[in-house]
Amino acid sequence: MAVIWMMEKVAFIPFSITVHGQLVEYKRPAVMGILNVTSDSFYDGGRHSDLASMLGHARWLLAEGADIIDIGAVSTRPGAQLLPPDEEARRLSEAVRLLRSELPEAVLSVDTCYALPARAAVEAGADIVNDISGGQFDPEMFRTVADLQVPYVMMHTRGTPDNMQQQTGYEDIVDDLTKYFSARIDELYTLGLKDLWLDPGFGFAKTVEENHELLMRLDELTTLFREPMLIGLSRKSMIYKPLGITPDEALTGTIALDTLALERGARILRVHDPRPARETIKLMFPDK
Repeated sequence: MAVIWMMEKVAFIPFSITVHGQLVEYKRPAVMGILNVTSDSFYDGGRHSDLASMLGHARWLLAEGADIIDIGAVSTRPGAQLLPPDEEARRLSEAVRLLRSELPEAVLSVDTCYALPARAAVEAGADIVNDISGGQFDPEMFRTVADLQVPYVMMHTRGTPDNMQQQTGYEDIVDDLTKYFSARIDELYTLGLKDLWLDPGFGFAKTVEENHELLMRLDELTTLFREPMLIGLSRKSMIYKPLGITPDEALTGTIALDTLALERGARILRVHDPRPARETIKLMFPDK
């Protein structure tokens, strides 16, 4: 007897952000394309460190289907050392000014955990601040993004990039993240922030096993919090280590895990490869 398999329809809740006074609505999951302008990123370090290649890659990300370009001037891979905030501010501002002048309609995010680079980048034309520290590295970050009134991505982590992999171990990883986000959400809204996204921080202060448990239970977080959940799984060690491959070979695994994340309520995918993410979204949400 033939067995007919049908994937259950996945519900999607639209969301929006305000960018320079204009409402940007996402009626299907959004794709955030990664633009690293640093020399030591774990996957594409050094490939886009000059202005010409930076602009070329930004154009490629948009052409491949990215809704947002996320610009990082500092590697946050395990073991990385952070830049002094003033140097990071200089690098980010230079990149943002270039992209804003050449790609005026693009939605630009900056990946920083310090208030000084965040403010400098927004003043240069950035639209979103993406903070891997969740406000832990700079006590002025929350007040700064609330003052700037820009959308803010708050990620979960422990420790700093150079020691975070010594900060693993959770009695209940979902309960830990729930407590972490709940306290900080209240603080941000009290300061007047309007647009907030959450990022559970795959690969940050979590073992491979903890990352996979978190992914399997992601729906517990997306059900609990109304804030859109941003997921960054692209080519990370939780994919390539179990498979015994390199980050260059981890695209298939990325697509598989992004699919699981979308099924469990993810609303933004942060990726190196926008086209596969866009195609995955189209197949899962054909009417969006």
